[in-house]
Amino acid sequence: MALFKRRTAGKPGEWFYCLEHRTVEEGPQCPAQNRFGPYGSREEAQHAMDRAAERNLEWENDPKWHDKGDKDAGRGDQDA
Repeated sequence: MALFKRRTAGKPGEWFYCLEHRTVEEGPQCPAQNRFGPYGSREEAQHAMDRAAERNLEWENDPKWHDKGDKDAGRGDQDA
C-alpha cells in the first residue's frame, strides 16, 4: 500500500482538455501528460483542439521553418 497518493498538478477552478478522454475537466483530474491547459474558462478548454490545430497550421506555413530549395533557410541568425 502506498503511503502517499500521487496527485496531478494544477488548481481547482482551472479548466483542462483531457487528450485521453477527449473531454473538458475542471481542476486537475488526469495526469499532466494527457491534458492541455490550464484555461481560464470552460469555453476556452472546449476549443483546445481547434487552437492546437490553428497553431500547427501556422507553424507548418511559417517560412522560417521550411528550407525547401534553400540550404540555409530557417536557420535565423546562425552561421551556416
